[in-house]
Amino acid sequence: MNRAGRRAWLSRCLTGFLPGLSPGGSPGFLPGFLPHLSGLAATAGGLLGPFDAHAGKQAEEPLADAVRGALTAAIASAAPPKLVFADAEARLDFLRWQSAMSERLKHRKTEAHTRLEFLETVWYESRRAGLEPALVLGLVQVESGFRKYAISSAGARGYMQVMPFWARLIGDGEPARLFHMQTNLRFGCVILRHYLDLERGDLFLALGRYNGSRGKPEYPSAVLANRARWV
Repeated sequence: MNRAGRRAWLSRCLTGFLPGLSPGGSPGFLPGFLPHLSGLAATAGGLLGPFDAHAGKQAEEPLADAVRGALTAAIASAAPPKLVFADAEARLDFLRWQSAMSERLKHRKTEAHTRLEFLETVWYESRRAGLEPALVLGLVQVESGFRKYAISSAGARGYMQVMPFWARLIGDGEPARLFHMQTNLRFGCVILRHYLDLERGDLFLALGRYNGSRGKPEYPSAVLANRARWV
C-alpha cells in the first residue's frame, strides 16, 4: 500500500470515531508525530478481541550503536511513575480520564487498585514516549487482551507482547522482567516510538512493524478500531 493509499485508509478508519473529521481531514489526536495520519478501515465483525488473532513476530533488526544507546537510555530508570501536572485543571483531566477508563476496564481487571495503577502507568509511559494513551490501550487490547502474563505463539510477552530479544538488545538480558507491568509498558511504548521514528511518523507502517506484518492492514486496523474504545 503506497502513502496515498495509507492516508485514505486512515481517513476511512477515523471517520465516525472522531466527530467532525472528514475523509480528507487531518486528525490531530496524536499531536507531534503523525503528520500523515488518515484513516481506520472498519474491521469486519466488529472490534477484534483475543491477541491470538493477531499474534505476530517482530523482526530482530540490526541497530546502530547510537540507536541502541538511545533506546537503552529510554528504557532505563524504571522508577514508579510520578505524574506531574501543569496545573490543577490538568490533574483533574487525568483523574476524570482514569475514572472513566477504570469503569470500562472493570470486566478485565476486577480489583480497583490494580486498574488504577495500570492506567496511571499507561498514562505515564505513553506520554513519556510521545504516544496517545488511547492508542496504547488499543494496542494492549489487541496484543494481550490486558493479560499481564500473556505469551504469544512467537514468544512475545506481557501486556504489549514484547519479544524477548529486546531484553538482550536494550535491557539487562533477562526476558522474565518483561512480565513486570511498568517494564513491559515502558519497553512497548519505547519500541513503538522507535518504529514511528523509523517510519517517519507513518502509523500504519509503524504498527505493522510492531506486529511483524509491515504493510498489511489487518493489524493496524485492529489496533485503531480498539483505540476507539478508550477515547
